[in-house]
Amino acid sequence: MSLFAVPDRALVTVSGETAVEFLQALITTDVIQLTADEVRPGALLTPQGKILFDFLVSRTETGLRLETGAEQAPALLKRLTLYKLRAPITLALDTEINVAVSFDAVEGALLDVRFATSGAPAYRVYGTKGIADTEGRVDDARIAGGIAVSGADYALQDAFPHDILLDRNGGLSFRKGCYVGQEVVSRMQHRGTARRRVVTVEGMSDLPASGTAITAGGKPIGTLGSVAGRSGLAIVRIDKAGDALASQTDILAGDVKVALALPAWTGLAFPVPSPNTETSEAGA
Repeated sequence: MSLFAVPDRALVTVSGETAVEFLQALITTDVIQLTADEVRPGALLTPQGKILFDFLVSRTETGLRLETGAEQAPALLKRLTLYKLRAPITLALDTEINVAVSFDAVEGALLDVRFATSGAPAYRVYGTKGIADTEGRVDDARIAGGIAVSGADYALQDAFPHDILLDRNGGLSFRKGCYVGQEVVSRMQHRGTARRRVVTVEGMSDLPASGTAITAGGKPIGTLGSVAGRSGLAIVRIDKAGDALASQTDILAGDVKVALALPAWTGLAFPVPSPNTETSEAGA
């Protein structure tokens, strides 16, 4: 059994008799359905439905914990404090916590639902020093599973939950009551207007740096995110990618020819262009 350290993480804890109800009314995750042996992805949205903060949420003996990036943790705590008002809860920040990942079930570990959904289970371990992840094992597994994270794959306030597959991996509920930004994401869901999605990227040679444009026919369709050699992640317009695939147009990351795939576990497919599209456009 090996533990792989995840650096630069922090915890925001929400404790008290109404901790679950408090977060249930704010974040995308259905925390009432959250079991004690798992962590689920989630986000606090802007009123316009974009991701303001992302995190992993799990239960504690006294409430809930939100594991997030160390840089955004103080701002997340401040935002939750604004919503707290007179609620009988206690909010706290822990920037000294050690977070590790195990790819084996170990005592005290919590199943990471993101990895379990992708078919390659991984577990979150809190309060351990782990070991240095010198070989990038966690990032390699994350990229292979199509699991995007803020910073590496998208900028906060620049992505909707659908863009990063929260609707597919347990991080976005459409059955619970209202929460911040819920109207927008529900409308995207029911109208089927989500067009940007995380895809896995395989290059014919080593991929260029994160942030490089993904293009088809010389036109941008997305942006490269996490990179590990020839493999990576990107958020792309899947309708544009579908057009390129149907017309056998090369898709490039910078100057590198790439193949794009929607993670199999999502059940998604690239849209197929209508056979009447060209005729309609020609006659317009």
